Amino acid sequence: MADSGHRPSRRAFLTTSATLATVGAVGAAVPAVADASPAFDERVGHAWPPGPGGRIHRQQPDHELRTLLAEIDPHRLRATVEKLVSFGTRHTLSSQTDPNRGIGAATNWLFGQMQAIAATSGGRMTTELQSFIQPPANRIPTPTKITNVITTLRGSTSPDRIYVVTGHIDSRVTDVMNFTDDAPGADDDGSGVAAMMELARVMATRAPEATIVFAAVAGEEQGLYGSAFMAKQFKAGGADIQGMFSNDIIGASKADDGTSDRNHIRLFAEGVPTTETPQQAAIRQSVGGENDGPSRQLARFVTSVASNEQTDLTVEIIYRRDRYLRGSDHLSFLQQGYPANRFTEPNENFAHEHQDVRVENGVQFGDLIEFVDFGFLARATKVNAAALWSLANAPGTPKNLIIDTTQLTNDSTFRWDRGSEPDLAGYEIVWRPCTAPDWTRVIPVGDVTTATVDLSKDNVFFGLRAVDRDGHRSPVTFPVSG
Repeated sequence: MADSGHRPSRRAFLTTSATLATVGAVGAAVPAVADASPAFDERVGHAWPPGPGGRIHRQQPDHELRTLLAEIDPHRLRATVEKLVSFGTRHTLSSQTDPNRGIGAATNWLFGQMQAIAATSGGRMTTELQSFIQPPANRIPTPTKITNVITTLRGSTSPDRIYVVTGHIDSRVTDVMNFTDDAPGADDDGSGVAAMMELARVMATRAPEATIVFAAVAGEEQGLYGSAFMAKQFKAGGADIQGMFSNDIIGASKADDGTSDRNHIRLFAEGVPTTETPQQAAIRQSVGGENDGPSRQLARFVTSVASNEQTDLTVEIIYRRDRYLRGSDHLSFLQQGYPANRFTEPNENFAHEHQDVRVENGVQFGDLIEFVDFGFLARATKVNAAALWSLANAPGTPKNLIIDTTQLTNDSTFRWDRGSEPDLAGYEIVWRPCTAPDWTRVIPVGDVTTATVDLSKDNVFFGLRAVDRDGHRSPVTFPVSG
């Protein structure tokens, strides 16, 4: 006989309870952001699977972040792009010594600008030139000096945790080996460099908890040489980079076919890391998570903190590493095992990007400043600011999250390492139906390092995020089996 409904099953009405097994002292309560409304699955017309937790809400910017976003200035962005264009070409193989034209002059100017910005920081920010000689290689015919401009804003309480944002300083025309003709590079990638500089300017006078690195990388068009060197140096030094963003072609809102979109920005995010070993891949396969690599979690975090009325842009995650036939500097960080994403405009203008500077039938071609929408660029910069500032002032992404798969049970048990942040309040287990693209439910579990929830690990995907006393949430980490 069917259940009449008077004696509901144990699992049918699980909405808010969690059974907690605690290791260590329980700290302050986790600031609440969830309600108890059930998740609604439109595909089946009801909430399934039933389970504990409240609905997840996007994290709203606090007063300090709103003030920071209001300081981002489209006029400064324009002035930066105009100055970069004035160097004629910034091709990697162009002059290193001409004081007015070429990659050397542009790099020297940029270094001076970043030094001036660092001077406003009260000693928290430093700027350096990171140079190396690239031996002959693809698109590098002779030994070539490549120089990155790296500016570091040291974190106040968690300085060893690092977030990186880049734009590439070099430019090109149709022939990637042509280093003599004008290559204005207004959008590709004057826009990304201008955003990076503006981010550094508005953050220099502030004190984020974690470290933020602002970098203009070189050699991108020839093969990501500058960012590859930079990422390898970080890896060799054991740097704990928990997020990296490449800003590459973020300044135009109109495509070559006239399509205009001033409301969205794309964020490319790889799925399963390509650096996984066969053993790591086998572990991941045992628990699922094909859509849950660290870069996807980083991208989900960006949508939760940066798609709002303060940025006035919607972040659209693109589920792939980068565009077809193309690649940006985030790939260098992915290759070193760091979570990394790439921002780019919604519709690229291929008729002008990388084209030789010329006029045909009264129409100008080339990556010219006229094709940059500085209002759009300012909003794209705000998206970056919201993401970086939220990351740097939240706890770090939880580490070593294990889901216990040694027992046949309908409960799900987790254990993890406690973070070292002085303002850490606790943790939240998040979960979603296996077909959902983002986390839908949240279960606060307190300042613990192990927890058991009354929900089957066979039916859903789980993750974990940290919370500080001000309610800032970290990106989610996905468990491995153990």
